[in-house]
Amino acid sequence: MEANQFDFVIVGAGLAGLYAALHASQFGRVALITKTTLTLSSSYWAQGGIAAAVDSNDSPQLHFEDTIKAGRKLCNEEAVGILVNEGKSRVEELILMGMPFDKENDKIAFGLEGGHSMRRVLHSGGDATGEELVKFIHHLVKKKKNIQILENHYVYRLIIRDDECFGVYAYDIKNNKSRMIVGKSTIIASGGGSSVYSRSTNPHTSIGEGISLAYSAGAQIESMEFLQFHPTSFYSVTGETFLISEAVRGEGAYLIDQNGKRFLEEHDTTELSPRDVVSEAIINEMKNSGTRNVFLDLRHLNSEKIKKRFSNIYGEALKFGIDITKNPIPVAPAAHYMIGGIKTSLYGQTNINRLYAIGETASTGVHGANRLASNSLLECLVFGKRAVDHALNYSKQKIFRNYPDEKTTFYIEEENKNNFSVASAEIANLLWRNAGIIRDGKTLQSALHQIDSYISISDSNDEEYYGFRKRCLLILAKLIINSAFIREESRGCHMRNDFLSEETKYQKTIVMQKDKEPKFVDI
Repeated sequence: MEANQFDFVIVGAGLAGLYAALHASQFGRVALITKTTLTLSSSYWAQGGIAAAVDSNDSPQLHFEDTIKAGRKLCNEEAVGILVNEGKSRVEELILMGMPFDKENDKIAFGLEGGHSMRRVLHSGGDATGEELVKFIHHLVKKKKNIQILENHYVYRLIIRDDECFGVYAYDIKNNKSRMIVGKSTIIASGGGSSVYSRSTNPHTSIGEGISLAYSAGAQIESMEFLQFHPTSFYSVTGETFLISEAVRGEGAYLIDQNGKRFLEEHDTTELSPRDVVSEAIINEMKNSGTRNVFLDLRHLNSEKIKKRFSNIYGEALKFGIDITKNPIPVAPAAHYMIGGIKTSLYGQTNINRLYAIGETASTGVHGANRLASNSLLECLVFGKRAVDHALNYSKQKIFRNYPDEKTTFYIEEENKNNFSVASAEIANLLWRNAGIIRDGKTLQSALHQIDSYISISDSNDEEYYGFRKRCLLILAKLIINSAFIREESRGCHMRNDFLSEETKYQKTIVMQKDKEPKFVDI
């Protein structure tokens, strides 16, 4: 098998992977691996912005307090302190590097989003911040001759030897061959898994394969019950959807019911409450009215400003015959962001030596039970750098050469594609019905039985592309459902209608590991 050696192997090319690769390029050879292309990631799709206390009227302390409040007593306070303080520095560095954040009167324009007490959200390109950030870092990465970008490479196994990770096995899709990509350290930055739900704002590729890979290798997985649903995803009868950024509500949009009435006050909340609160209010309104959606109303706002500020959203809605300056936008919640993931230290370390996780695939402790809006892109920068800085401990060592032999060859059988599509749709619908925004023990237990049944009867071949992806889906689904079943309380974006309140005894996180019983651990 073809083998390549690097100082750093980075899996995933969203903002976390790109930024880590750029930083790592100062210290050695870098392999940057993506299963698709550099322009298909949740970071690229991110509309809202990046939160940082860089305005003179703001402070990291205020940002800290807002993050802790949103996290509902489950945040790691040390991690949050790192996020808001180092995050300010990372964003200021981006500004000095020339990142084109939006301005008003020659000054950076700060947006307001749910859960924030200050206008501290920086945007670029209006509602295309993720895309602009990824393009900006991508441009810098492409200039680095010691970064080898491996697009259309599907990672299907980690190279593990004596509880240490020495890179990955990847399938080169275009050239139909497997490669052993060896590294002194390996950083998983492969994103979340919200597309395991039937209604999601994420690209279809976001099915948590990095988490499944790490779990299969023995890594600890944490807080998988906390999956954030975005309150305002476009609703269409065809099922097609796209995100209506929280920044739209930050600019003054109202949520209204079928009769044009603002209903949030009846649920004791506002348009700029944390996402879990707004999502719950919308779901209850839909349930009470027997409707499939509510509406977001921008008609009272300046139409020219809206067209400029939210040009992407304006254009997407027009495809469905809706002019957002003249018509209310039909919206309903959708799976959006995976708060849990591979458990890490404050430097991105996992419990497997030489293996790191950053970005949405990681559980750093900064989000607690509910992510504060626009903290995710900031987390990519802060912990991407910290992981590389820690991995420098390995970069000067001689690389381990006694690699495990790879006896099998990974391959694709296109005839299995349809079977995978059917299975993934069944799993996605099961998760939406039984482990969605509001859950209960009976339906979660039923879902667990169904997932176990899928696993027991599955005849998928893990060495074949579609079979492997199906196994990843089943692993992720079981991690989510099992964690949701175990946490017998409602906290943040985990809501149980059979356990309505927060319980002090559950002010801990749930950690899962292959072949071990789940356990609650102190924060």
